[in-house]
Amino acid sequence: MTKKQTLIQQIFTGVLFIAVLVMLGWLSVRYKSEIDWTAGKRNSISAASQKQLATMADPITFYAFIPSGDAEARNGVQFDIARYQRYKKNLTLKFVDPSAQPQKVRELNVQTPGELVVEYQGRRENLHATTEPIITTALQRLTFSGEQWVVFLEGHGERAVADTESHTGYGKFAETLRGKGLKVQALNLAKTPKIPDNTSVLVLAGTMQEPLAGESQLLADYVAKGGALLWLNDSDSTATIAPLAKELAVTWQKGVVIDPVAQQLELPAGFYVPDSYPPNPASEGFDQYTLYPLAEAVSKDKDSKWNALPLLNSTEHSWLETQPKMGGTVQFDGNDIKGPLNVGLTLLREHKDASGDPDKSRAQRVVVIGNTNFLTNTYLAQQGNQQFGINLVQWLASRDSQLNIDIPKAPDTSLNMPGWAVAVVSIGFVALLPLLLIGYGIGRWVVRRRK
Repeated sequence: MTKKQTLIQQIFTGVLFIAVLVMLGWLSVRYKSEIDWTAGKRNSISAASQKQLATMADPITFYAFIPSGDAEARNGVQFDIARYQRYKKNLTLKFVDPSAQPQKVRELNVQTPGELVVEYQGRRENLHATTEPIITTALQRLTFSGEQWVVFLEGHGERAVADTESHTGYGKFAETLRGKGLKVQALNLAKTPKIPDNTSVLVLAGTMQEPLAGESQLLADYVAKGGALLWLNDSDSTATIAPLAKELAVTWQKGVVIDPVAQQLELPAGFYVPDSYPPNPASEGFDQYTLYPLAEAVSKDKDSKWNALPLLNSTEHSWLETQPKMGGTVQFDGNDIKGPLNVGLTLLREHKDASGDPDKSRAQRVVVIGNTNFLTNTYLAQQGNQQFGINLVQWLASRDSQLNIDIPKAPDTSLNMPGWAVAVVSIGFVALLPLLLIGYGIGRWVVRRRK
């Protein structure tokens, strides 16, 4: 190759190199790619938050009340809100200097510096942090206008929504529902002999004693008029609430479901664990384990006018132990009922308005499950129990867009080590590392002195 050819090749290579750099620069301006390597994906939002944003078509505005001189705080909020702006173009962040705009502070009821206000469709929520769980749950509450009340029947041994301490209470579940924007209240029909008209979902959770005849009829009338109901029954309950069961055309099958799947998972006898969920609008997209201690079965009557769909059903290898013995071994015998069994059903029908106007008819929803333990303070946090319970209430309240929106906590926000590991790290940094550095220094000094 001649000297002239070599020069031309070098020039050509240089031009190509510059062209590649220009192309990469152009691509970096036109296209953007981000990868979040943190274990908890703290620099991006989860699929659940993305799903929540997809349900909110109208603009969302965040007001951050941070002094103009606090650049660090403003940058932190900007970073957190930007994670949401990547998935929703009409989501804006506006900074407000509290000292410069006191009228805005009073208008939005801001109490402390650094507070945020999120606004959607004229509804507002005040936030004191910008973590994903706090922001997304606030967006969930803002999604629906008006108040939706979840009313829990009490007075007959039912699970108490005010009880957050005992193993059997429903207090933690009630708090979770409130966090989703639902209003929760208890109702004692002996004190207030009427089911409130603004009830979105009525919950019967473990009615242990038979209600009075008038109370039972009120419950049946509530369903007959199109009310949404979640009826959870205990295997040891003697209450049948005959008028309500007749209205729903269901029969409780007393006993305890014995489930081989639970035995394979090394759970105690009497635990029911669904190995899968049949096609059902209430459980669509849900794929987590749920645990049901001491579950019973429920069946639909032959003359039912409801569209009854299985929600929880056991395998053909399961059975209903009709005479369970505490502490003893269980095995199938002639008195037991062989599976598959329905542990839960959804009941649907078209409810016609009393006026007869077909345009005012609507779909009525009811869920019946032969277990109350899975939502108690003890078992609520086990596997997917909490999310499944939330899904049931959301579905009954016709909040279908909110199903399966659960914000996971980042697993790498804290480092938890056993005591011995903390001791090893402490000794290593406080004693061993300094001694090693001193020894290395002395060694180098000795070597240099010998030379």
